Amino acid sequence: MKKETKIIVGVLAGAALGATIALALSSDSTSDLKNKVSDFFADLLDASKDKLAGLADKATDVADKVKDKVAEINA
Repeated sequence: MKKETKIIVGVLAGAALGATIALALSSDSTSDLKNKVSDFFADLLDASKDKLAGLADKATDVADKVKDKVAEINA
C-alpha cells in the first residue's frame, strides 16, 4: 500500500475505534447504543467509498497525463 493509503486507513480505523469506545462508555441503553454504532459504521462506510472513488478518479487522471507525456516524448 502507498503511504497515503495507509494514513487514510489508519485515520478511519482510529475514528471507528474512538467512536465505538465513546459510545460504549456513554449512559445510553443497549439498543440505543447498537443503533448508534450501526449508524456510525454505515456513515463511515459511505464516506470511505466516496473518498476511494475520488482517489480512483485522481489516479486515472494522473495515468492519462503520464500516457500523454510519454506519447509526446516518443513522437
